Amino acid sequence: MKPGKDKRRKAAAIRYEAEQHAAPRLVAKGAGLLAERIIETARENGVYIHEDADLVAVLSRLDVDTEIPEELYRAVAEILAFVYGLNQRMAG
Repeated sequence: MKPGKDKRRKAAAIRYEAEQHAAPRLVAKGAGLLAERIIETARENGVYIHEDADLVAVLSRLDVDTEIPEELYRAVAEILAFVYGLNQRMAG
């Protein structure tokens, strides 16, 4: 393990409400036990969980309740498109 390298599990949660915000927002973030709780809460509520350590690392630098920066739009849009497609298939 490299010095200073944190191996604890990390999680970040985003929400997109187009009618209220121009971009998705970071609604939760954490490491260790807090990350486990974020993941557990998502599972309990049927929220899709996407594992991407690089994206979580970038999102973790943001303050909670902050819109994601424009440079992350593409990565987040791909995830949201996948989730919307899943929701449509499950509803139909």
